[in-house]
Amino acid sequence: MAKSPEEEHPQKAFGWAARDSSGVLSPFHFSRRENGEEDVTIKILYCGVCHSDLHIVKNDWGFTRFPVVPGHEIVGVVTKTGKNVKKFKVGDRVGVGVLVGSCKKCDSCQQDLENYCPQVIFTYNSLYHDGTITYGGYSDAVVVEERYVLRFPDNLPPDAGAPLLCAGITVYSPMKYYGMTEPGKHLGVAGLGGLGHVAVKFGKAFGLRVTVISTSPKKEDEAINRLGADAFLVSSDPAKMKVAMGTMDYIIDTVSAVHALAPLLGLLKLNGKLVTLGLPDKPLELPIFPLVLGRKLVGGSDVGGMKETQEMLDFCAEHGITADIELIRMENVNMAMERLAKSDVRYRFVIDVANSLSQ
Repeated sequence: MAKSPEEEHPQKAFGWAARDSSGVLSPFHFSRRENGEEDVTIKILYCGVCHSDLHIVKNDWGFTRFPVVPGHEIVGVVTKTGKNVKKFKVGDRVGVGVLVGSCKKCDSCQQDLENYCPQVIFTYNSLYHDGTITYGGYSDAVVVEERYVLRFPDNLPPDAGAPLLCAGITVYSPMKYYGMTEPGKHLGVAGLGGLGHVAVKFGKAFGLRVTVISTSPKKEDEAINRLGADAFLVSSDPAKMKVAMGTMDYIIDTVSAVHALAPLLGLLKLNGKLVTLGLPDKPLELPIFPLVLGRKLVGGSDVGGMKETQEMLDFCAEHGITADIELIRMENVNMAMERLAKSDVRYRFVIDVANSLSQ
C-alpha cells in the first residue's frame, strides 16, 4: 500500500498544495527525504510565483500529479550538507530553480544542458529517482542534490532575485545562444510581463537598443521610465507597426496567449531572429514567406542548464539586475494566483515563505 505524502520520507515538511484542478492552495503536511551524501538541505526564505505554477495547479497542461506543491524560484539558506558536498556549507545563501535532477550521462547533461535531458526531474510535479513525487518551494524546506543547487550572490536581494531562477534564465539563455547580445543592435521585447520586464533589463545590460512591443498603450510610461526601454511600440496600431517594419535585429516573444507571428516577423531586418518563450495552449500559425524572403529565423528556448544559470545569477549581481516584485504572505497565494491569471501584477509575485508559513 502506498504511503501518504506525510509518511514517505523521514523529514517532516509543511507547505501549501493544490489538491485538484480548482487550483486552490491550502496548508499541506508532507515529508522530505533524509539528507544524503550528495545532498543539501535548504531552509526556504523566498519563492517566486511563476505563470507555470498557475498552469500546473489548474492542470491546464493535463499532466499534474495532485496534490501538488508548486514553486521553482527558490532562495534559501543551507542548513545541512552531505559528506561528499564540496561547493556549499551550512549558512550559505543558495538558489534552486526549475530542475532538481537529470540522468547526468546523455549528450545534454554532458554539455551542462541538464534542462534538455530526456530524464530531467523538475523541482515539483515530477517523479524523483526513488519514485516519489517532487514538491516545490511553497514550503518550509527542500532537499536537493548538490549539482542542482546554485550559489546565490551576496549582493543580490533574495526576494527580488528569486524570479531570476526561472524568468531570468528563460530570457538569458536564448539571448546568449542565439547571439542576441551584440552592443548597438536593436532588440524587440513582445509582452511586458514576468519574462518581458527582465528581458528589457538584460537587453540594456548587453548594450542593446530595446523596444517594448505591447498591445497596451498604458504600459508605455512604465516601459520607458521605470524599466529603461528606449522605445515603445503599440502592436495594435497598424500605422506605427508599418513605420517600424524591418527595423529590429532580434525579437524575444514572451506572449503566452495565442497571437499572430506575421506582424513580429515583419519588424525584423534581413537575417533577423524571433525567439518565442511563451507557451500558448494552441499552435501558432507560422507564415513561411517572410522567413524565406528575409532569411529570418524562428527559434525557441527552455530555461538553461546549471552552469549557465549560475553564470546568469553572477551577471545579474554584477549589473544590478533583479525582478520587479510584489512580496506576499503565503496565506495570500490564492489571491495572487487569481491576479496572475488576469496579468494583474508588476511583475512577479514572491512569497515571503520564512516569515509567513505557519502550521
